[in-house]
Amino acid sequence: MTFVNPLLLAGAGLVVIPLVLHLVMRRRPRLVEFPALRFVRLRHETNQRQLRLRHLLLLLLRMLAIVLAALALARPSLRLSAGPIGSQRAPVAAALVFDTSPRMEYRHENRTRLEAAQELALWLLAQLPPESQVAVLDSRRGPAAFQVDLGAARHRIERLETTADAQPIPHVLAEAARLLAGSELARKEMYVFTDLARAAWPIDAAGRLQERLNEAPDAGLYLIDVGVAQPANLALGELRLSGQIVSSRSTLRIETELISIGMGDKHTVELYVLEPDPAAKVPGARRPEKRGEQTVSLTPGQSRSLEFRVSNLNQGTHQGYVQILGQDGLGADDRRYFTVEVKPAWRILIAAPKPENTYAVFLREALAPESFRRSGLARFACDVAPLDDLPQKDLAPYAAVCLLDPKPLEPLVWQKLADYVAEGHGLAVWLGRNAEPVKTFNEPPAQDVLAGKLLRQARSPEGKLTLAPENLEHPALVAFRGLAGGVPWSRHPVYRYWQLDALAEGAHVIAPFNDAGPAIVERPLGRGRAITVTTPVSDDPNRDPWNLLPIGEAWPFVILANEMMAYLVGSGSEELNYRAGQTVALELPADRIAPSYLLTGPDGTQARIAPDVKQHRLMITSTELPGNYRVQAGGPEEGVDRGFSVNLAPEQTRLERWSDQELAQFFGTYPFRLARSKEQIELNVHTGRVGRELFGVLILAVAAVLGLEHVLANRFYKKG
Repeated sequence: MTFVNPLLLAGAGLVVIPLVLHLVMRRRPRLVEFPALRFVRLRHETNQRQLRLRHLLLLLLRMLAIVLAALALARPSLRLSAGPIGSQRAPVAAALVFDTSPRMEYRHENRTRLEAAQELALWLLAQLPPESQVAVLDSRRGPAAFQVDLGAARHRIERLETTADAQPIPHVLAEAARLLAGSELARKEMYVFTDLARAAWPIDAAGRLQERLNEAPDAGLYLIDVGVAQPANLALGELRLSGQIVSSRSTLRIETELISIGMGDKHTVELYVLEPDPAAKVPGARRPEKRGEQTVSLTPGQSRSLEFRVSNLNQGTHQGYVQILGQDGLGADDRRYFTVEVKPAWRILIAAPKPENTYAVFLREALAPESFRRSGLARFACDVAPLDDLPQKDLAPYAAVCLLDPKPLEPLVWQKLADYVAEGHGLAVWLGRNAEPVKTFNEPPAQDVLAGKLLRQARSPEGKLTLAPENLEHPALVAFRGLAGGVPWSRHPVYRYWQLDALAEGAHVIAPFNDAGPAIVERPLGRGRAITVTTPVSDDPNRDPWNLLPIGEAWPFVILANEMMAYLVGSGSEELNYRAGQTVALELPADRIAPSYLLTGPDGTQARIAPDVKQHRLMITSTELPGNYRVQAGGPEEGVDRGFSVNLAPEQTRLERWSDQELAQFFGTYPFRLARSKEQIELNVHTGRVGRELFGVLILAVAAVLGLEHVLANRFYKKG
C-alpha cells in the first residue's frame, strides 16, 4: 500500500482529542443520601461499570473516525498490477504495439479495425505525461526504437498500413518488452491494439512471451480490443492446382473452399483467366476473361468445396484468379491468384523386355490412352523401346524414363541412367521377376540408382497384401486425398514383390504395403529423382501375375501412374505460386539469360532485376503485395514472358477470436488489463499508475463510524 498524500497521516495524531475530552468531561460521582445505603452502593457500582463501558465505546468510535479520516485524506492505494505506483503525471516509457495484419482491414460501422486502433492510439498519445518516451511498433519485421518525440509518434501512427506478411503479435510484444527494459524511466507501459484474433496470438508462442515479459516485471500491459465480437465474413481457402506446370493436352484443375463466418444465403464464386487484350494500346496488355462460375448455399460457420476446370490453354504462362462475387466485411480474403505454365506433352521413354509393346501395354494405356492419342489430348507422349536399346538410346529428349521389369543391365547403362536423373530428369523402376541374379542389382552401379538393396522375393499367394498409402501429401499421391478410405486397393492384391534391405541414403517410402513393407520408394539424385516400385506393372502373359494392379477396376492404378509420372517429369518441381513475404526463385533457360528482367507488380509498378547467372535463377524478394507478377525480357518473339503469383497466408485473414478466459491463460501469471473503450482505457491506466485508491471506501467508513457514534451518544446520554 502507498499514499498519495503521506504527510496527512500526521492528522492521525488528533486521536488524542477525544481522549482529553473524555478525561475532562467525565462525570463526577455525587453523594446521595438514602436510607437503604447498601442498595445504593450496589446501584452505584453498576452504574459506574455501565458508564465506563459506554464512554470507552464512544471514545473508540471517535478515535476510529479521526484515524479513518486521516487515512482517507492521505489517499492510500493498493498495488494490483506491474509497475511502480506514484504520480499520475510522471513520465513513462510507452510502447504502442499495433496488429497490422490484413485481418485489420475488416470494416465495421464504416471503419476498419486499423482505423479504430489509430483513433484510440492518437487519443491515448495525447493523455501521456510530458517528457514520456514513445515507441510505435507494428506487425512488420524489424527492430524497434523510440520515436524522437510525441509529434513523431503521432505521425508514425497516422501512417500505419496493413502488411501482407504480418508476424504474430507475441513476437512484436517481446520486442517491445526488450526495448522498454533498456529505458531509464522508472514507469514502463505497453499498449497492444488488437482484434484478439486467434491467428495473431498462436498458442505455441505463449511460453516464450511469458518468459520475455517476466524479464520486465515492472512493465504495465494494456490490451485494447478493437475487434468485433461477432464478425461476419466470407473467405476463400488456398488454391490447390492439379499442377503448376501442366501439359497443353491436359485440363487444369483448381480446388478451393468457400468459408462462411456469420453469413449464410447463396454466394457466387467466379474464375477468371488473364488473356491478351488486342484492343489495348499497350503491347502485351491482358484482360480478365471469365472461365467459370459456381453458386453455393451456405449456413453461418459452414464451408463448401469448389472445383474449377480449365482446358484448351495454349503453351506459355497463364495467370488468373478466383474471387467471391460481391462485398463483405473483409475484402483481403475474397480473391486468390494463380500462375501455371503450359508446356507440350511430356515425352516418356518406356523401356521393357521383349516383346516390349506387350510388356508396356498397361502403363502406356494408363498414361496415354489410345483414344486420347488419336484426338491429341494425351498429356504424355510415350515411346516404347526394348531394354537392349538403352545403351544407344539418346535420353535427352525425354522428361522421364520407365524401366519395366528390368533384367541385369551393364554398369555403363546404370551410370547413364544415374547421370540422366542427376541432370534434373525422372526415372521409375518397376522391379519384377527379371531382377535376378540379385547380386547384380546390389552392386554399386545399380545401387547408385535404386532405392535400396534387394533382399529376397516375397510371396502373398492368398492375396491379402495390397498397397496402403498413408501420407497423401506427397505430390504423387495428393490426387487420392479427397478419396481417402474410398480407394479399393483390396481389389488389386499383390502376390509377389521384392523385399528391400536397408534403404539408400536419402531414400524414403512414398507408399507402403499394408504389412508396412516398402512398396514405392523415392530417392533424390542431383537435381532429379528416381522411384523404385517393388512389384511390376506388367509381366509375361504366360506366367502367373505378380499383382492385379492394372486389372479390372483399374482407376486407382491409372491415377497412381499418371500422378507419379507427372511428379517425375517435374510438373510440380518449380514453384510458381507463393505466400506473401516468401522469396521467389524463378528458373531461367540456361541458353538464353538476359542481362536484366523487367518485373511488373500487381499494382503496375515496374523494376529491373539482375539474374543469378551461375544458378540460372531470378531471385525476387519484394513479394509483400498479393497478386499476379509478370517477368519479361527481350522481344515478343524470342523473349521471356513468365510470371508468378503471391497470395496471403490463410492465417492472416482468420477472424476467430480469443475469449477473455483463454486470453488470461495465454498470459499466465503476468498481469494485464483489457479495455474496449476510452473510458475503460482511462480507468485501467489510472489504476495501473496510481493503484486502486481507497479514498471512497475510507470516507464511507468515516461516515458510518460517525453515524454509529451519534446514535450511541444520543442513546447513552438521553435524559430519562
